[in-house]
Amino acid sequence: MSDFSNPQLIDRFGRQVTYLRISITDRCDFRCIYCMSEEMVFLPRAQILTLEEIVTLAQAFVELGVDKIRITGGEPLVRKGAVGLLERIGELDGLRQLVLTTNGSQLDKSAAALKAAGVKRINVSLDTLDSDNFRRITRTGDLHQVLKGIDAALAAGFERLKINAVILKNRNHREVTELVAFAIEKDMDISFIEEMPLGSVDGHDRAAEYYSSDEIKKDLEQRFTLLPTPETTGGPSRYFRIAGVNTKVGFISPHSHNFCAACNRVRLTAEGRLLLCLGNEHSVDLKRVLRANPGNSARLQQAIVAAMAIKPEKHHFDIKAQPVIFRHMNATGG
Repeated sequence: MSDFSNPQLIDRFGRQVTYLRISITDRCDFRCIYCMSEEMVFLPRAQILTLEEIVTLAQAFVELGVDKIRITGGEPLVRKGAVGLLERIGELDGLRQLVLTTNGSQLDKSAAALKAAGVKRINVSLDTLDSDNFRRITRTGDLHQVLKGIDAALAAGFERLKINAVILKNRNHREVTELVAFAIEKDMDISFIEEMPLGSVDGHDRAAEYYSSDEIKKDLEQRFTLLPTPETTGGPSRYFRIAGVNTKVGFISPHSHNFCAACNRVRLTAEGRLLLCLGNEHSVDLKRVLRANPGNSARLQQAIVAAMAIKPEKHHFDIKAQPVIFRHMNATGG
């Protein structure tokens, strides 16, 4: 067991990695227009990490000083055995926070089990409260099912629930105040996300539909008083408190307010690639290391530590250019 007080995951720029996002599947029951194409080809099941391999990798990272793990997808809850996997990860000695990002479609039947498994907080992707627009953005989603899931998660008593909303001009940008009002009503937090140009998508012009965090904030200030706060959840959001209520509003702004200088995270894809940056292809195949060295945790940890040397300083997203990152967000881990 490694010494948690002696962190080993420090990159060339002095940033300590304490946060791991694990995608447990690239599959999803939605087809959101900013995330994937309508007709997707998913990984063969033989290529994705087994549940046991995911636990082994999670343990290796925690022993190296990671104290926060977020489970993502695709939609993580469509993977068979997801709740049991979360329970095993939640039991790891040294893990401070186990959190989950979901589209909410499965929450109504799994929220209580997730709470029992040790999940502390949940982020739910919700871009609109209009059922017709929800169908247009997700292509296959049912807003009513997601709202039922949110209510089930609130009833289960997680530490905090948060909405994640990707805002697109002329698709849902006029709904930002309504989304915040919903978050206030439910005593939740909300983060607005500038779209990230990962993978080729159809029926959607990223440059034309880009809507910046500054524009969203200006819209919100017509109705709410936003008070700056130093609070953080360990992710890239810049938070503001809304005067008079508990709700915080966050802005994730890869284009307008680059957050790379404080990056403390890496991503593990469903096929076992360790991505050192969301917006670059720098990666290490940890599945290969794991399967070539069964039971050798030291060799696995050596590979993870060595990977810190190729973590880049920053991403180079360009919303106007053709994507240089060909993997879709569902393959990256949301």
